Amino acid sequence: MRVVFFSAKPYDKQFFENLNKAHHHELHFLDVPLHADTAVLARSFDVVCIFVNDEASLAVIQQLADLNVQLLALRSAGYNHVDLTAAQKFKIPVVRVPAYSPYSVAEHTLALVLTLNRKTHRAYNRIREGNFSLNGLMGFDLHDKTVGLIGLGKIGFAAARIFKGLGCRVLGYDVLQQPEGREIGLKYTDLATIYSESDIISLHCPLTPDTFHIVNKTTIAQMKRGVMLINTSRGALIDTIAVIEGLKHEQIGYLGLDVYEEEGDLFFADLSDKVIQDDVFTRLLAFPNVLITGHQAFFTQNALHKIAEVTLQNITAFAQKEPLPNAVK
Repeated sequence: MRVVFFSAKPYDKQFFENLNKAHHHELHFLDVPLHADTAVLARSFDVVCIFVNDEASLAVIQQLADLNVQLLALRSAGYNHVDLTAAQKFKIPVVRVPAYSPYSVAEHTLALVLTLNRKTHRAYNRIREGNFSLNGLMGFDLHDKTVGLIGLGKIGFAAARIFKGLGCRVLGYDVLQQPEGREIGLKYTDLATIYSESDIISLHCPLTPDTFHIVNKTTIAQMKRGVMLINTSRGALIDTIAVIEGLKHEQIGYLGLDVYEEEGDLFFADLSDKVIQDDVFTRLLAFPNVLITGHQAFFTQNALHKIAEVTLQNITAFAQKEPLPNAVK
């Protein structure tokens, strides 16, 4: 099949071309994102493959249908950027990669926690400048701290195992309470308990209407003063303005983000020679207790290999008219 990739990077091309030797699809890579003005570039292609910040709205999907696109393949687990109702209306199946490497995201979560706590990023810069003072670098033992995990899919469970291994007390909230959680040793509880008892809160839930701005002015007020808040899931889980107020009043003591609500105009691009126009984002960067990475939690060799492998399997299954186990309903 003829496949066009939007928002493609050199590493996408590397992994997909290598694994496509077993599938024999015709792959074309575009570095532009998919939106209403670029959908026309899908002309003559059977499959459109997109990433997390591409836009598959009603208007875009209607254009893809008019161009006879047959399949929308996501290089991600999340699908909040896709209008599924529109896809169903225009009879374009949507497939995804439900689990590529939960360890990559869970381990990046730990990296954010450790860096914020022990301030290794600040220590690195000091040492390079010949400053060996320890003032301002004090952290705390993670052992015996309470970690609250909101969302217990594969990533949440991987994070739970990591924090249990560090001797933390782990609380968890999810709409489904799977037996695996208790086997790990975490305690299922409600959101109110997570907010009030956790020293560290980490978000691992998908973005849905129910989880949109799950961290907001009201919920922040319920948290322990000085809480560490980590988000490696989706930016819109957090009301950024409310979080800034929480930082200013020291209700939030540490903030680690790998995602941002308006990241589509920022992440995955080199803007080092430009003035960032997002005033909210630049305000976040001004806090010394905020650490932001550019949606790189997934970015390991293992994850990229799995994303390419499963995406190509999805496309091949569609081409051969086989069942699509990774279809999004």
